[in-house]
Amino acid sequence: TFSLIFIIVALLLLLAAVWVGLTLATRLARPIGELIDASERVRGGDLSVRVQEVAANDEIAVLSRAFNRMTARISGQQERLMRTNRELDERGRFTETVLAGVSAGVISVDPAGAITLANRSASDLLRLNLEGQIGVPLADVVPEFAELVSVVRAGAPHVTRKIEVKRDNDVLVFLVRAAAENLGTEMIGMVLTFDD
Repeated sequence: TFSLIFIIVALLLLLAAVWVGLTLATRLARPIGELIDASERVRGGDLSVRVQEVAANDEIAVLSRAFNRMTARISGQQERLMRTNRELDERGRFTETVLAGVSAGVISVDPAGAITLANRSASDLLRLNLEGQIGVPLADVVPEFAELVSVVRAGAPHVTRKIEVKRDNDVLVFLVRAAAENLGTEMIGMVLTFDD
């Protein structure tokens, strides 16, 4: 009888230990599983996902709070970037609209001298298709403007010159003004405006 009672008590203690162990393991594994699922959803692009935060101060609770702060910050930054992109697109369309209505030729180049933007008047005045030359160095497209671009790149804030361009047995004379576009002390490009 004593042995039977001992075996039953030992089995009850063993079952209680297993139950307590499974309960603790589930309590630890559930938040980790939620974090894994949430991180997969974030990887898929859902930045609104949040994990349940518990009031405890253990490592899992700290990790859950840090995850929620991280996703909130990334979501906020993404919203700001999207808003900024929309504003830049609107400004770009506005600039293109303004440039299309200007009778003077306007060419924008990056710091390396490659064409980034040209209005229709620039193409008409130079008798070239500048829209098809985006990304090509201006010195290769209109070599007569190369010296002016070099002067501005060397540090002159703006330069105005009379330049002759030869096209199909004609000599075109332009008054060209090149001005540096600066962001603080760094030149981010330059704009050339010219007219016949």
